[in-house]
Amino acid sequence: MLNFLSLRRSIHYFRHRRLQISPTAAISKPPFNPPRPFSTVSPSPSSSSFDSELRKYLGYGALVIFCGAATYYSFPFPENAKHKKAQIFRYAPLPEDLHTVSNWSGTHEVWTRVFHQPENLEQLEQVVKQANEKKARIRPVGSGLSPNGIGLSRMGMVNLALMDKVLEVDKEKKRVRVQAGIRVQQLVDGIKEYGLTLQNFASIREQQIGGIIQVGAHGTGAKLPPIDEQVIAMKLVTPAKGTIEISKDKDPELFLLARCGLGGLGVVAEVTLQCVERQELVEHTYISNMKDIKKNHK
Repeated sequence: MLNFLSLRRSIHYFRHRRLQISPTAAISKPPFNPPRPFSTVSPSPSSSSFDSELRKYLGYGALVIFCGAATYYSFPFPENAKHKKAQIFRYAPLPEDLHTVSNWSGTHEVWTRVFHQPENLEQLEQVVKQANEKKARIRPVGSGLSPNGIGLSRMGMVNLALMDKVLEVDKEKKRVRVQAGIRVQQLVDGIKEYGLTLQNFASIREQQIGGIIQVGAHGTGAKLPPIDEQVIAMKLVTPAKGTIEISKDKDPELFLLARCGLGGLGVVAEVTLQCVERQELVEHTYISNMKDIKKNHK
């Protein structure tokens, strides 16, 4: 009962205080009048839904036509496309100056108008210089053994397949200086008469020396390092500094960067490699069964 009386006093007190508030503090709100519609006639639900469906299917149709045209003109052109007239909805003729370049395994292929194959150092220097002046990119590409086609570029490539000579052999120090375009098989055969060979190489020997060292390929254990570690010195054709010679003794920091540089610092023109003595291996082939294998396993 006491609580009820206290509650009534509180309500009476707050009502009395609200009546004493100044009239200027009160904000009068105008009565809310909802906006009158322009028309009392509502649109037909069936007509609006028909219009939205029509617009939707027209959009689908335009999208299908656009995708079909894009697909039609994006596919490679067949060989007989060169002889067809370039008209709308017809195959356009291929330019005559396009070079088709693929990797060794044939999994990647590009077309480019810029594909250089210099025959000597002077021509290579000219190629790099002209590309630098035109601010054009060219990518060094070897035999293209990378299965991902990383060496291929539509912007332009330079290949040293015609620079494939053995330049110098030092039999005492077991070193050989070669042009970067020489293939592994050519190099191994070329230094055979000197009793020298590479420390290691793969069963596939079609790689160019410049490419196989730039990607750090084919280390076969703790005692046989990757082929780039067999490099003693190299000659690099750069856009800014021209042709430079670097080695472990001459500019060693740049040498360590450029030795496995993926062609990013310049085009490798010549390489000096540390070789080893050539050995004749004798292969023994025999047939065995599971019983003999278990017996002689240890």
